[in-house]
Amino acid sequence: MSQVPPSAPQFMTVAEVAELARVSRMTVYRMVHSGDLPAVRVGNSYRVPTEAVDELLSKTAYDADERHA
Repeated sequence: MSQVPPSAPQFMTVAEVAELARVSRMTVYRMVHSGDLPAVRVGNSYRVPTEAVDELLSKTAYDADERHA
């Protein structure tokens, strides 16, 4: 079994992205189809690069203390 090089892109399933972001799978699919979240189609499913998920979460994250200030 060969190892994946560290520089190889890592991917997540739509379900994994939805669970991590605490949204529905349909929301993730909408983001993919609208172009807000890049994804690669593999057969009948999509795979989302982990870098894209990290960027999405950091872009949409906010500090709860700042919001209530």
